[in-house]
Amino acid sequence: MNAVSRYFKSLLLLELWQGLGVTLRYFFRPKFTINYPEEKTPKSPRFRGLHALRRYPNGEERCIACKLCEAVCPALAITIDSTQREDGTRRTTRYDIDLFKCIYCGFCEESCPVDSIVLTDVHEFHFEEREESVVNKAQLLALGDRYEEQIASNRRQDAAYR
Repeated sequence: MNAVSRYFKSLLLLELWQGLGVTLRYFFRPKFTINYPEEKTPKSPRFRGLHALRRYPNGEERCIACKLCEAVCPALAITIDSTQREDGTRRTTRYDIDLFKCIYCGFCEESCPVDSIVLTDVHEFHFEEREESVVNKAQLLALGDRYEEQIASNRRQDAAYR
């Protein structure tokens, strides 16, 4: 009996008509497509995008060259060199991040004791040359200066969960 019913279902193309019914049902409903460059989807304050180095309000860089971010990076994308200043504090002389190696896990951000390195919510960036993928300290500080208001706003929104 089962073989006979299977034969008639295949003869009448029953599965095909059911699939077409589903297609017609969704054909006249409103679409959920977002036209990307004109319309943006909302992002979480925890979104991890392009890196940036932050400064204190007095203009001094926050990084104290503890090298925790370099040690915790699973992709080995961060390279830090440091030197000691006259007042006895350490500061970085070289802070490079290879964005092709980086897996945007956020471990560097979580390990930083002074909240120096952050992952912004900027995801629209590109490189024309391979060498541009290595972002140096000056570029990271410039990104931090440019997006400081946005970074601070995201930190305030996420403060209850940290």
